[in-house]
Amino acid sequence: MNGMGEDMSNRVPAEAFPPGEYLRDEIESRGWTQVDFAKILNRPAVVVNQIISGKRSITPDTAKALSAALGTSAEMWLNLESAYQLWKAKTPSTEDVSRRAQIYSLAPVSEMIRRNWITPSDNIDVLESQIKTFFSVSTLEDIQQIELKYAARKSSQYGVSSTAEVAWLFRARRMAMAIQAKRYDESRLTSLLPRLRELTLYPESTRHVPAMLAEIGVRFVVVEHLQKTRIDGAAFWLDAETPVVAVSLRFDRMDAFWHTVIHELVHVKNRDEAPVDTDIVRDSKGNEPPTPLSELEERTNIEAANYLIPSEKLDSFIMRVRPLYSKKRIVQFAEVNGVHPGIVIGQLQHRKEILWSHSREMLVPIREQILGAALADGFGHTPGAF
Repeated sequence: MNGMGEDMSNRVPAEAFPPGEYLRDEIESRGWTQVDFAKILNRPAVVVNQIISGKRSITPDTAKALSAALGTSAEMWLNLESAYQLWKAKTPSTEDVSRRAQIYSLAPVSEMIRRNWITPSDNIDVLESQIKTFFSVSTLEDIQQIELKYAARKSSQYGVSSTAEVAWLFRARRMAMAIQAKRYDESRLTSLLPRLRELTLYPESTRHVPAMLAEIGVRFVVVEHLQKTRIDGAAFWLDAETPVVAVSLRFDRMDAFWHTVIHELVHVKNRDEAPVDTDIVRDSKGNEPPTPLSELEERTNIEAANYLIPSEKLDSFIMRVRPLYSKKRIVQFAEVNGVHPGIVIGQLQHRKEILWSHSREMLVPIREQILGAALADGFGHTPGAF
């Protein structure tokens, strides 16, 4: 018994039996009845019967008594009891826990529920089905491959997408599919950029952006960023002829909005790969992204900035005015160049010509203007399931 019992105590069986079955064998091998053994233990006969039938667990005190009566170790009986209890606890509910852990590792489930992208459910099958439908995959394992297809731009490491970034992009894609737009015309995009620049003069003019883009075949959506993401915008294609521009409105400022929109339209115009852009503007305190932008992003930033204010004009202004950037001079320069002063403030801040606190009142908010005109998700807007 000793050898068998000690070996059993170190294994996790595929199927465990109540320790009482081993106890029955030990009692019978000695020619004892249950009543005899109860007297040996100085316990009621019903207690011995309940242990043997698996209705009563073996406690440390009982294990010590069994050890003394049968010449085994108390640990062996406790290990047999523990193995049996663990085996009994291995029910479908623990498998559900494992499946749920996998789902939560592959998708920002809590945020997706909070944003009404999926509905809450205690049924693991329903939850898994919703996640697979959201990401358009047949198995959960397929979600991991999405990162390779949609390479995210983020501050920590380019080319790697977090689960939240992938979910944000998929939500934007699904929303874009619901938008009616004309067939994409690349030549019309080129001619549209100067017209868009005219809208930068007045904050309320930003509401025309979604319709103007739809006219040339570019679908425009707003998706509020998720926690732990730093996404400002994305440019991607539903198919070879259907471009999409998605923005997060992470910063509610006119300069940030216009730089993001033009930046993404440059990506569309150039048919750039690696669609998701993050940290294309500084954060709310003016801090630079922790990781330098890629060459493509730097080039796109420069091109977008030039569309808004030609670099030679801004360079000339800086040379004439530095360091006396009065609000009056900034407003005058903006008027001459047909842009809102906030655009000038944003570019001067980006070049570190002025402090981030300089003329903050000129960085007017435009979020409500856009939310009233675009298909939007977040900021209190829930357009429904897609």
